[in-house]
Amino acid sequence: MPSTQRPSAPVSPLSPSGASSAPTEAELLDFVRRTAADAALVLSLPLDPEGRTWVRLDGPGGSEAWLIGWPPGTGTGWHDHAESLGAFATARGTLRENSLAVRLPADGWKTLELAEDIDRSRTLPAGRGRAFGRHHVHEVLNESPVEHAVSVHAYYPPLPLIRRFSRTGPVLRLEQVERPEDWQ
Repeated sequence: MPSTQRPSAPVSPLSPSGASSAPTEAELLDFVRRTAADAALVLSLPLDPEGRTWVRLDGPGGSEAWLIGWPPGTGTGWHDHAESLGAFATARGTLRENSLAVRLPADGWKTLELAEDIDRSRTLPAGRGRAFGRHHVHEVLNESPVEHAVSVHAYYPPLPLIRRFSRTGPVLRLEQVERPEDWQ
């Protein structure tokens, strides 16, 4: 989720599928891939050399969606999207996703010691995307020292909160809980 610029009003890049039921992970992934391929939309995003920028989009089936610009060397830090399913696709540049192959407890903890062999990492160049389920803990990074990246993200249900974590070796610590009013 973005953290430095104020979003504008939602933009509808592509017509939603028209489905009246909740979108699946596969439908969210299809949406972010199709939207990431919309060159005019991607080029319309103002890019800031120092902080991430974003525009809120109309996602399929009532989902929350974002077009996000990533300056060189920026990232999200470790976080999850609570009870929301999600998907994202790189539209320009390359992003790296580091994630944990474990479902964390929803509540009632501040610090967890993680088991070995749960770290996963993937590189997502332009045109590549991925979907994820509830309580997916990850960080997304633009590791390029010179090139901006742009990506499209979608979540359903719309994000009720984001939990932000710090990580030192195997220790994951809950640092902050953000609610929609913090980023909208």
